[in-house]
Amino acid sequence: MAEDQRNRRHPQNLQGVLRLAVEAGSAADGPAPLEPMSEERKEWLRGALAEVAKGQISEVEQMKECMRVLLRDGGCERGREGEEDGVDEEEGETEQALEFLSELCENLDNARDLMTLGGLDLCMSQCLNHPQGSVRWRAAQLIACCAQNMPEVQCHLVGQGALPKLLQLTDSDPHPTVRVKSLYAVSCLVREQEVGLRAFLSHDGFSVLMRGMQSDNEKLRTKSAFLLLNLLTAHPVHKDTVISMGMVQQLVAILRTPHSHFHEHVLGALCCLVEESPLGLRDCRSPTLGLEDLLSQRANELQGREECQEELEYCKRLHSSCFQARQPDDNAMDR
Repeated sequence: MAEDQRNRRHPQNLQGVLRLAVEAGSAADGPAPLEPMSEERKEWLRGALAEVAKGQISEVEQMKECMRVLLRDGGCERGREGEEDGVDEEEGETEQALEFLSELCENLDNARDLMTLGGLDLCMSQCLNHPQGSVRWRAAQLIACCAQNMPEVQCHLVGQGALPKLLQLTDSDPHPTVRVKSLYAVSCLVREQEVGLRAFLSHDGFSVLMRGMQSDNEKLRTKSAFLLLNLLTAHPVHKDTVISMGMVQQLVAILRTPHSHFHEHVLGALCCLVEESPLGLRDCRSPTLGLEDLLSQRANELQGREECQEELEYCKRLHSSCFQARQPDDNAMDR
């Protein structure tokens, strides 16, 4: 028996230890006798737990090594001369280190440890300012990965000034992937996080979303519209602020551009802006916008297209909210 236990392979994680414990407890028929654990069994369990602990320590050491790689890269001091917009640079040690950190920090404990080690501060101060777009977008991706569902990390990043920097990158970085990944990080910091939302508002984040929806980057347009819809749905108290910026007029202008799947989010945002908002209704009903005819035309185009049913429902809902209440006999959306 002792020989068999010594030769048994140690589990590689805590889940494996628990599984073996359950298997050991269910191996015998009937209740197990209350006997002291043998020295051989104690030795085997100590070895199994040591392997688990070693694995956890190893991940911390791996993060430290990645940080040493980032510190060795002094590229942030060289400026951005020679970078070609939208061109992927050859991956080097810095890019690989950031990629590996993102993988490790899918584990929430590792994300917290990286924050404690100063890795996120290093990422913000050095990597987000790096001359190479391939480093900047991976840095933004790492920040997003660590911030998801982690209030402690979110508050730390906001306190260190991450949001204004990420909004700046979203708004004006020459590399399209940097803009998309930075907006992803913004989303992870502001959704369901009051501290992040306040920082977003204080740095005119809604204007950044408006410009993002007007860009020629389709991914950025889609993510900007989706975040706008999410924020308006979760925080209707800010609707009047958005309306006062001329958002209704901007969203309707976007709907007049060639049809795209992100128009679904644009229509959803307009629906939010008119619900229980006299200001939103006033803007949508303005004859100069021609929104009523636009909605009828769009509804006709979407009829019978299964993949567009949610967008069609938004069209009908917006038309009903804005125009059918004034004109009960108006059946334009059903024709």
